[in-house]
Amino acid sequence: MKVLVINCGSSSLKYQLFDMENEQVMAKGLVERIGISGSVLTHRPGEQKHVIKTEIPDHKKAISLVLDAIVDPKHGVLQLMEEISAVGHRVVHGGEDYAKSVLLTDEVMEALKRNIELAPLHNPPNIMGIEACQQLMPSVPQVCVFDTAYHQTMPEHAFLYGIPYEKYEQYKIRKFGFHGTSHKYVAQRAAAFLGKPISDLKIITCHLGNGSSISAIEGGKSIDTSMGFTPLEGLMMGTRSGDLDPTVVTFLMEKEGWSTAETNNFLNKKCGVLGLSGVSSDFRDLESAADEGNKRAQLALDRFAYGVKKYIGAYAAVLNGVDVVVFTAGLGENSASMRAKICEGLNYLGIEIDAKRNNIRGEEALISSDASKTKVLVIPTNEELMIARDTYEIVNKKK
Repeated sequence: MKVLVINCGSSSLKYQLFDMENEQVMAKGLVERIGISGSVLTHRPGEQKHVIKTEIPDHKKAISLVLDAIVDPKHGVLQLMEEISAVGHRVVHGGEDYAKSVLLTDEVMEALKRNIELAPLHNPPNIMGIEACQQLMPSVPQVCVFDTAYHQTMPEHAFLYGIPYEKYEQYKIRKFGFHGTSHKYVAQRAAAFLGKPISDLKIITCHLGNGSSISAIEGGKSIDTSMGFTPLEGLMMGTRSGDLDPTVVTFLMEKEGWSTAETNNFLNKKCGVLGLSGVSSDFRDLESAADEGNKRAQLALDRFAYGVKKYIGAYAAVLNGVDVVVFTAGLGENSASMRAKICEGLNYLGIEIDAKRNNIRGEEALISSDASKTKVLVIPTNEELMIARDTYEIVNKKK
């Protein structure tokens, strides 16, 4: 069975084609600058790269080019488009409507549109990608895999805010959490790596990159996570402020005379390690600058590590202990120094890092010492494979 995974942004589209018999990637690629001059499709069948530069006015044209590339006699990997058995779509927000991935129906599409107000930047392009696939592949099952769904197992006392309950009921103001597909994937891989049933494990997953979030996972279910009503809550990130006193927002609005839109842009695009360091939102740049003696870059790195450590401690309390801590995503997978800094001083949790084991990048590995009571793992995330697996399972159940 061949499954196409689609991840649509406002002006970009990422895709991977999986052969689910062996879960191998047959082809993958990226469409950039949709609706903007200079549009380009970079298609990778295996190790090769095929670049197509042409006008791509909308997502329908983008997906049409992707399908053409997949069946292209020279650069393609399939003979016929009909060999694609299902399409799995990454959808950022399912609200309270969905606690798991679902087969697309008219009812599901209505729910996606209702939830646009909860994810105004992300759900519209996700919907455009789905509608384009419906038009181009009308007989192929479409599956929606939600970033928020995995966290819908959080108990009410974990997801509610300290505002009148009526406002939650009226506007659905609550913690939703994001990066759910990644947290789910690495938690499952952690259990498999350790050779233990996930139902027996207390896991803290650290998805660390330009966007970062921490999750507390008990028995395979998310019981708390650091991102909230939007991805702005939680850790300080590349450009997002993370947790702060809400009065800071109104104070700045009054002092600067900012509109709501300007304030949102400031908190999401100009804060985080970029704002604190004044150097970059890229942690690689910060580490280089810190090595050269830049004090603000070092401060930003220290503040980030401190934030992660606080959440690990908090979630160890929520879980009443922890069996394994998992690092994933760009920074988590590739920065040995950041992993070491975060784990320093967590001896009370039985965490002890082995410096030699920790000296790895982008590979699945145990990095804690043999004496460490709590295991610490690095597991590269694979959200696309998780989407493909969910899609495969749902479509097979339908049959």
